[in-house]
Amino acid sequence: MRVLAAIMVTALVAGCGGNRYDRSDSGMVTRFSSGPISRACLSSDRRARNPQLCGCIQTVANQSLSGADQRKASRFFADPQRAHDTWMSQSPSDDAFWERYKAFAARSEQSCRGY
Repeated sequence: MRVLAAIMVTALVAGCGGNRYDRSDSGMVTRFSSGPISRACLSSDRRARNPQLCGCIQTVANQSLSGADQRKASRFFADPQRAHDTWMSQSPSDDAFWERYKAFAARSEQSCRGY
């Protein structure tokens, strides 16, 4: 069952459109999304960042978060303290956002593993 789910997620992510393309050494063209999460990811100082990973994370964000949520989450890349403050906040809107963000992060980790 897990293998089938993994294949379905992979097929879904691979089939998602975007407006950026990457040509790998094998000659295959891979599509990936661009947006606020992808831009923040690419401009971050994390060693593991690359266009494929950041594009994959953006694809999951497009499926999981509203535009406003994506803009809010993209600020976490440059300011991790903002993420901590949001997590610690007692406001109902921040709590609701944090639940959506956690679900997005879990999906991203599962879907984008290997980039």
